[in-house]
Amino acid sequence: MEPIGFFDILTRMAVQFTPVWISLVALFALSITFKRRLGLYGKLFDSTIGMIGFALVMFWVFTGVYAGAFDMIATFGPLEQVSGMKNKLPGTPLSGAEAGDYPYYLLGGDNLARDVFSRMVKGAWIVVQIAPLATLFAFMVGITLGLPAGYYGGKLDTFLSFLANLILAFPVILLFYLLVTPEIVMTGLPQFMATVLFFFPIIFFGVLIQSRYRPQPQKKWIWLAAVLIPLLIVYISAINAKGSKIAFSPIDLFDIPPGILVVFVSVVFVNSPTVFRIVRGLTLDIKTRDYVAAAQTRGERPWYIMLWEILPNARGPLIVDFCLRIGYTTILLGTLGFFGLGLPPESPDWGTTINEGRKLLAVYPHPALPPAFALLTLVLGLNLLADGLREESLRD
Repeated sequence: MEPIGFFDILTRMAVQFTPVWISLVALFALSITFKRRLGLYGKLFDSTIGMIGFALVMFWVFTGVYAGAFDMIATFGPLEQVSGMKNKLPGTPLSGAEAGDYPYYLLGGDNLARDVFSRMVKGAWIVVQIAPLATLFAFMVGITLGLPAGYYGGKLDTFLSFLANLILAFPVILLFYLLVTPEIVMTGLPQFMATVLFFFPIIFFGVLIQSRYRPQPQKKWIWLAAVLIPLLIVYISAINAKGSKIAFSPIDLFDIPPGILVVFVSVVFVNSPTVFRIVRGLTLDIKTRDYVAAAQTRGERPWYIMLWEILPNARGPLIVDFCLRIGYTTILLGTLGFFGLGLPPESPDWGTTINEGRKLLAVYPHPALPPAFALLTLVLGLNLLADGLREESLRD
């Protein structure tokens, strides 16, 4: 077989993305149809910039889910090597293809004869798993500490602000490097940090339910049991690992790979102080509003006021920052992979793939460009989405 041309490559790639196109069309059709019932999310579809950003983000989300969770889209395995396909150009036919094999390397082969297209779409799954979840955990930590710091002020605010500024004083890359070096990992420090950081969602939801249903004890205990018991099981499974520094429980439903755990903890630890400062600043402003004074006059407790009066009225800036911070986290993950830190070297994450392709960039640019373009479009989409959300939230 002869190599296929540029337009044939694009056509074949578009066919491979068929489940993604169907999901995007269905999502947009439903969202636009019911947008008046969907609050701020529905208003996003009145913004052209917001819709473009949302489309780019959801394209890579669906790509990651279909490629990683359902093993679709990718034409080969991310670690599968084919003899004779080392550094082959995009569209090169597969040498020695057998029945059932995809006949081409659509985006060419890398220096280990692996399919660049398959590694790119598989790498999206790593980003989709880590970036939003790590950002969510960082927000749990930042909100849980930022609300009381801004509301109470005084020594508590001074102490927590000092800790946040202390962490922010370190250069981010240097801090990442310190956390993911093998010597630090062997001490068990990342796992001990995970034990602390992963507990904050339990604290947040526990206090949230307690403050809301305090006058209704029966309903309170039902909600606490329904929410906290599953969270505790997940928490114990996440921090508990056989043969590690923390192995204390028979409950171990899943294991987080050590490399991913280190990267995850590092991202949460670095992002939490910034979220803390944003939440603290918003709380200092909102606590002076009349509706907060009215709640205090009614005799509401401080945590009720913080979680049910102040936090909902801070949601606009926090949602916008959440989208932007996922973009920052995506860049950080790519940076870590580029420097070979945290994730294993055979990982198909975009940073690692770019770093491997960089070594022969002057001769074979095709292995590095697709993951770089994927990273660029995802971060661009998150920034456009944040702009759209900011634009619509200011209209409220």
